Amino acid sequence: MTGADLAVVVALLATTAYHLGLIAEKRALARLPAIDARHAVRLLRVLLTAPSWLAGFAAMLCGFALQVIALTLAPVSVVQPVLGSGVVILLVLSKIVLRETLKRLELACVLALAGAIVAIALSAVGPPGKVGHEASGSLLAAVAVPAGLVAVVLGASALRPNAAGRHRLPSIGVSYAVASGLLYGVATLSIKAMSGMIAQHAKVDAGLVLAVAASPFPYVTLGCSALGMLIFQTGLQRCRVSIVGPVSNITGSVFFLVLGTWLFGERLPADPAKLALRLGGFVLAAVVVVALSRRPGSADPAELIPSADPADGTAASMIGAA
Repeated sequence: MTGADLAVVVALLATTAYHLGLIAEKRALARLPAIDARHAVRLLRVLLTAPSWLAGFAAMLCGFALQVIALTLAPVSVVQPVLGSGVVILLVLSKIVLRETLKRLELACVLALAGAIVAIALSAVGPPGKVGHEASGSLLAAVAVPAGLVAVVLGASALRPNAAGRHRLPSIGVSYAVASGLLYGVATLSIKAMSGMIAQHAKVDAGLVLAVAASPFPYVTLGCSALGMLIFQTGLQRCRVSIVGPVSNITGSVFFLVLGTWLFGERLPADPAKLALRLGGFVLAAVVVVALSRRPGSADPAELIPSADPADGTAASMIGAA
């Protein structure tokens, strides 16, 4: 078995483990008290004391670890399409395990997101280009701050209860997904900036550790990752995993690819066909997210989610899978 063949097998295991974990988290969340990203301490207490949620989280971490292994065995152009195919696994499992159903347009949009991931990955085929290690701090801040604010506004609008103290499903979960995806994208930009600092040092020593600690990047990474997780888990409990998962994933990936390429001085593919694939993938992903965001939430009163605010007396209420 060649390295590429082994990478495909490992990537299949990675995407299977990740999506099994996502399904396990969603199933566990359906049985837990209502959570709310605005009450972070309570949310973490609920999640970290739920063995079934922790099992799903552990499976997702295994998926991430296997993904890293796969990427060390083969290029992104080989691994990413296999990882993108995991959307099919998610759709099948959400139907069998969670009894989720997607309308025809929603199903087409989710499959189109998988196609966008594959197109972007195929645009990376060939010898690696320039790897950027430096970015202007002011430009990075000019990108990260507005993106973070947009994510917070989207998350806050989705979390805001109505006059009756209940949450309506916001556009089938797209607000939660885009908000968490943007925050994950900002965190990834910060990780990229930290990797550049490491690459510029001849060796790992105390000077490097102090330099990284003195920079804003580790704190931005931790803060955005934590806030993104709070919003994502809230959306995962209230909405369908087959929508929230793929949209959050593609939002973070496209945000990082588009802005990371520009900020770190990396080049777009010179080959016209590869350039068309990458730009086409970006445009397709954007169109799908806009199309999904215009889908109305359900008006059925039974699908209104109780607020998790302890002040309204509904913190201990249980909710079903959205």
